Amino acid sequence: MTRNLPVLRTARRLGLTLAGCLLPLAALAALPQIQFTPLHANGIYRLGQTVGWTVSVPPGTPNPRGRFAYTIKRNDLDVVKTGSFSLTSGHATLALRFDAPGMLYVTVDYEPTPMALSRAQYRTLNHSLRAMLSKDDPALQRLFARYPHYQPLAPQFPFGAYAEHRVATLGAAVAPTLLRPSLPPPHDFKAFWARQLAALRRVPMQVKLTPMPTAQAGVRLFRVRLKSLGSHVRGYLAMPAHAGRFPALIIYQWAGVYPLERAWATNRAAEGWLVFDVDSHDIPPGSGTGVPQNYPALGVRSPQTSYFLGMYLRDTRALQYIRHNRFWNGKTLVLTGTSMGGQQSLATAGLNPDKETAVIVNEPSGADMNGLAHGRRPGYPFYATQNPEVLRTAAYFDTVNFAPYITAPTLIAMGFIDTTAPPAGLWCELNEIPAPKEAVPMIDSAHNNITPDKQGAWLSRSEELLAELAHGDPFVPNQALTRPQTRRVR
Repeated sequence: MTRNLPVLRTARRLGLTLAGCLLPLAALAALPQIQFTPLHANGIYRLGQTVGWTVSVPPGTPNPRGRFAYTIKRNDLDVVKTGSFSLTSGHATLALRFDAPGMLYVTVDYEPTPMALSRAQYRTLNHSLRAMLSKDDPALQRLFARYPHYQPLAPQFPFGAYAEHRVATLGAAVAPTLLRPSLPPPHDFKAFWARQLAALRRVPMQVKLTPMPTAQAGVRLFRVRLKSLGSHVRGYLAMPAHAGRFPALIIYQWAGVYPLERAWATNRAAEGWLVFDVDSHDIPPGSGTGVPQNYPALGVRSPQTSYFLGMYLRDTRALQYIRHNRFWNGKTLVLTGTSMGGQQSLATAGLNPDKETAVIVNEPSGADMNGLAHGRRPGYPFYATQNPEVLRTAAYFDTVNFAPYITAPTLIAMGFIDTTAPPAGLWCELNEIPAPKEAVPMIDSAHNNITPDKQGAWLSRSEELLAELAHGDPFVPNQALTRPQTRRVR
């Protein structure tokens, strides 16, 4: 198609692409409206049960003419089944029997039926395309004038078949309580961390509190700096303004380098908490600069130099500070966080057993970092575990290896289609925790920042628990989903 070259060269020079030119046509192949209903409402199945979804078209919606291609992967890595189905009747079933523990990750793409346009329709379409491309563009106007018979789309163009369209990503769990860690912890895991904690205890805390203004009525706010091993803990401390001693809430932050919002601490303080919102880095909590964005990759060849070593020790120092704070009621102390904040919460709980009363986390990262060794796709911090040194270092910071030492009742919410904190690793983590534990499955959720509208189960359950804990009630996990499977279903 040499006759296309002048147009394409000019389009590229002007920052256009062929895909960009075709975007206005996508409306002619719009995604169909379809519904997927899991066979089990909670998305969890026993070994040997049929796993699947019924697929339907909402009432009043025309049945799509194309086909739907699907791919099912175990733990978002190994393909276990592919196929397709049609919805010309308005209904279909996507199902399989699976006889091994794991998470199933399903993608469904719509393949539109190619549209057969007449030559007259192509002429009309091409006329519109030429007008759109050359509008306010003298170079293309001159080019089209030079080639008056040029047609952007030839009649043989298979319109409607040039792309696949993702219509759904689905997740399911099969016997997840039988999942186990991909690798054992390092032989010196306990000794390594015992040495680090002993060194931390020798460092004086050197507390510095700076009063800060807040618009939240009835609350006091302080900027905090504490001495840690080789760095400082930074964050915001907030508490009710009235006299008393309060239940404590330590909030650890998700990944990234950003300023902390004071309201994250003061809003909880208004509910009656003594709150310590801990920055993940040794930077003033209001700055958000001073640390490279690729900090997880720093020092990855040795546990002694890993960036997470300083972070985990700062997390422990924050816990030590709150436990010695004169405003803590001495009874309730909760660790919480989302993503990397959940990772820090779980590591802190494992390093400091019997020092907290509850761990409540959402989609914690840092679990099953060496998952590739066991056929599971790892998540954040996405270590290059093909490097033996990195693989060895990751094991010292993998939250699965801290799980056996957690003594506090623990809740973990997980997204079944989350690729940042893959749920297979979170089940491994839950299964290793000896304390009472609760799983909150969110079967339609990817990571919280990707599908915030699918986080309802976490939001409702965590708020319910925090309200109870703030009033002195204990956290008694619902263990209906975390008890191990004991028999097979055929």
